[in-house]
Amino acid sequence: MVDYLQAVVLGILQGLTEFLPISSSAHLRIFPEWFGWGDPGAAFTAVVQIGTELAVLIFFRHDIWRIATTWLRSLRRPEYRGQLDARMGWFIIIGSLPIVVLGVLLKDVIEKDFRSLWIVGTTLIVGGIVLGIADRVGSTEKTLKQLSLRDALLMGAAQACALIPGVSRSGATLSMGRFLGYERETATRYAFLLAIPAVIGAGVFELKEIPHGDNIYGWGPTIVATVVAGLIGYAAIAWLLRYVTTHSYTPFVVYRIALGALTLLLVATGTIAA
Repeated sequence: MVDYLQAVVLGILQGLTEFLPISSSAHLRIFPEWFGWGDPGAAFTAVVQIGTELAVLIFFRHDIWRIATTWLRSLRRPEYRGQLDARMGWFIIIGSLPIVVLGVLLKDVIEKDFRSLWIVGTTLIVGGIVLGIADRVGSTEKTLKQLSLRDALLMGAAQACALIPGVSRSGATLSMGRFLGYERETATRYAFLLAIPAVIGAGVFELKEIPHGDNIYGWGPTIVATVVAGLIGYAAIAWLLRYVTTHSYTPFVVYRIALGALTLLLVATGTIAA
C-alpha cells in the first residue's frame, strides 16, 4: 500500500512538472530523495512519462490527426507537400532523431551517471539561466507557419539535452525556440508535439526494465503513477498554453535556480545522498 501511495504522489509530481520548463525528471529524482523513498529509477521515470504524453495526444488530437493524415497524403500526392501540416510531420520526425540516437547510444550513462544529484542540481541552475536569457533576448516575430527544417532540427537537438535530468525537455526546446525568434505559444506547441515520439518511444523501450533492475516499484505502482500523471498533465497543458500567451518564463527561471541551489546545498551538507 505504501508503494501505491508513493506512486500517486510521484504521478501528481510528474503531471504537474512535465510540461513546465522545470524538468519533471529532476523532480522525480530529487523529491523521492527528500522524502527518503530512494531513486525510483530511470525506467520508472520514462514509463510514467507515457501518461503525460497520452494527455498530449488527447489534448492535441485534432492537430495530430490533421498533421498525420496530411503527411501521409503528401507521400503519394505532390499537391499536399507544400502544406504546413505535411511539413510539420517531417519536422517532428526529423526533430526527434537527435534524442533517439543519443538516447540509444548513451543508455547506460543516462541510467546511472546522469542521475547524480550533483548533475541534476547544476543543470537546473544552468538551464534556468539559459531559459531566462533566451526569453529576454529572443524576438517573438516567428509563428508556426515560419518553422523551417533547420529550426526544427535545432530545437530537436536542444530537446536531446534533456536526456540529462534537470535540463527539461520543454525548457531546452523553448529556449532554442526563443533564441530562434519564435513566439512563446508557437515554441510551446511545437515542444509538445516534438516530445511525443521521443517520450513514448523511451517509455516503451524501458517497459521491460520495470520488473527488475534499479527500479524500486513494480508494475502496479508504475501503472497507477502513469494514470495519475496523465490526468494531472492534461490540466497542466491547458494552463500553460494560456499562461505563455501573456506571461514570460521568469517564474520558472527563478524556481529552477532556487531548486537547483537547494539541491546542491543539501547534497553538499550530506542531508541527502547524491
